[in-house]
Amino acid sequence: MTGTIDHEPTHTAAARRGGPLIVTEDTELLDDLLRLCAAAGATPEVHHSVPSARPAPPSPLTSRPPAPPPGPGTAPGGWEAAPLVLVGDDAARRVRGAARRRGVVLVSREQDDPGVWQRAVEIGADHVLVLPDGEQWLVDRIADVAEGVGRPALTVGVIGGRGGAGASTLACALAVTAAREGLRSLLVDADPLGGGLDVLLGGETAEGLRWPAFAASRGRVGGGALEESLPELHGLRVLSWDRGDRVAVPPQAVRAVLAAARRGGGTVVVDLPRRIDDGTAEVLAQLDLGLLVVPAELRAVAAAGRVAAAVGMVLRDLRVVTRGPYDSGLDDSEVARLLGLPLAGEVPVEAGLLRATDGRRPPGASARGPLARFCREFWDRALVETGGGAA
Repeated sequence: MTGTIDHEPTHTAAARRGGPLIVTEDTELLDDLLRLCAAAGATPEVHHSVPSARPAPPSPLTSRPPAPPPGPGTAPGGWEAAPLVLVGDDAARRVRGAARRRGVVLVSREQDDPGVWQRAVEIGADHVLVLPDGEQWLVDRIADVAEGVGRPALTVGVIGGRGGAGASTLACALAVTAAREGLRSLLVDADPLGGGLDVLLGGETAEGLRWPAFAASRGRVGGGALEESLPELHGLRVLSWDRGDRVAVPPQAVRAVLAAARRGGGTVVVDLPRRIDDGTAEVLAQLDLGLLVVPAELRAVAAAGRVAAAVGMVLRDLRVVTRGPYDSGLDDSEVARLLGLPLAGEVPVEAGLLRATDGRRPPGASARGPLARFCREFWDRALVETGGGAA
């Protein structure tokens, strides 16, 4: 399936949430801010000065119709209720007496005006933004507000210490288990040479976008649009590769897509390749922790040491997951000691971890199976450590 996705369209859930409050009489600045709100999928409320608690009369600006009232599900308007306030530099004097609050941005179009910082202090602004240089930052901030961004997803990467270690199957099992436990779960296949996690889950023909569709993405990717565009398999969303010619996804597109995946909260599981390139480094930079799957064999431990050294240059929290059968003299603690990494546990030997499944029962599908129990216990510990929870 082909296509591209850049910004979340305004008809998604993002557009139904509360937009920012804009306070300005500068028509050129207002045009810029309305354009940036549209790019972020948000509908703003526009006033000339601090609005009262009651709905304000329509804006008398003659160059455009008044801003539409908030739609169903939007947050109520007003200075204190708005999730974000954008104050034009022209309006700084008129909002000096407003109640102090967080989320106020003073916006200017003058590059060399030192007085803007003093005016920002006077109104209690968190940020000073000068257009056009700060446009992308502001689009991201407005889109965060529109999406109702809260705690980012607990993001876990899984990588094999050697080929055939069972990392892809463990990644699938972790995502399947999280979904079954009621967590929002998204599974990302970051290995273009791995054959596709949608195949492992039995969904290679499922409707939805794959990685090549995001190769041309620039700037911010809308979290809601991303999730809605992906195949849904076994209660989770999956971003995998297709079976066409390999398409290179630029690092900036990888960064934008994974950032969008994380904004949805819950859990994100990433199946990592053993070869660390620029795109993989972008993924590693956004992980909360990594699991290095190591069969308890001397050669596997030696290979895993090289993988750990490369991954550890970007990811600080890397933990060992061992898998039997064990070479003589090795156990899980000894494998962790040899690698100099904390031990996250021993993956139980289960048929689904050692060979590809037929897709009818994905890894971890049996809630009472040893693999599912391992995954459930892992999430219980990890969510407590990070203070995360269902989203």
